Amino acid sequence: MLTGAGVSTASGIPDFRSPETGIWSTVDPAQVASIEAFRDDPVRFWSFYGERFARLVEARPNEAHLALARLESMGRLHGVVTQNIDRLHAKAGTVLLAEVHGSVDRADCLSCGEVFPGSRVLAALDASPGIPPECDCGAPLKPGVVLFGEMLPEVEMDRAVAWAQAADLMIVVGTSLHVWPVAGLPEITLESGGSVAILNASPTPLDAHAVFVDRRPVEESLPRFAESVQALG
Repeated sequence: MLTGAGVSTASGIPDFRSPETGIWSTVDPAQVASIEAFRDDPVRFWSFYGERFARLVEARPNEAHLALARLESMGRLHGVVTQNIDRLHAKAGTVLLAEVHGSVDRADCLSCGEVFPGSRVLAALDASPGIPPECDCGAPLKPGVVLFGEMLPEVEMDRAVAWAQAADLMIVVGTSLHVWPVAGLPEITLESGGSVAILNASPTPLDAHAVFVDRRPVEESLPRFAESVQALG
């Protein structure tokens, strides 16, 4: 299973590329969500990320996340690779999870290497709005997510590639497959002899190679898919 921002929109989290409503329709990611932006101007960086961080931490799983957790509990889902940083899969109960873009569950100090829970960031933002959360050493904290210009975590990507190679069927949910290298995972499944299914509101580059394509909202299509799998016993 590969999930993107579209799996979390029903939880009140905007996706990135939808016209007018997508996050990048109103801001330039290079200016507010890159490692250079963080290093050059932590105050400006956190003026954007602070509100987003709080929204992600407070969000709750929707029916799509819960359906995937049920599929895992039935033994029919053997790994979820997600580009999302919101931790909603984990909150829903998914255990076999590769968060290839990191998560808001932690924050890192690039100066001394200390790691802090996301709760510390929230407390700091609440106590001093407009001021970047700081490490004990005084350096600004970076959210534990992969920013533009950073490498993906090797351990998570190795797990994701292994799952893609072993998958009989990879279901692609809520992603337009435009962000690499994660967008290449379904192709790995196809090259390894598996199949791909697409559950996404907009077309993807792999639609023509999918065994089926579903354009319905994933919070509708995934629960129905889980019910049909459960009915098979």
